Amino acid sequence: MPGKRIQFDDETLTALNQLADDRMQTFQELAEEAFSDVLKKHDRPVGLRDALRKSAGQSATVHRLPARKSR
Repeated sequence: MPGKRIQFDDETLTALNQLADDRMQTFQELAEEAFSDVLKKHDRPVGLRDALRKSAGQSATVHRLPARKSR
């Protein structure tokens, strides 16, 4: 998985670590949630499924195929 280095001031880092501890999450999980929320806020797809739905338009629906009959 690719990574990036970011810097926080001491107060922000302490607050983020405390939040992660309070929510029983790792710092990585907290960061993933935050960046996912930012992408959604700016109407950007988070993953392939979101990108495909966005490219298909608002009226697109998902149709489930019937289960295969066993022989």
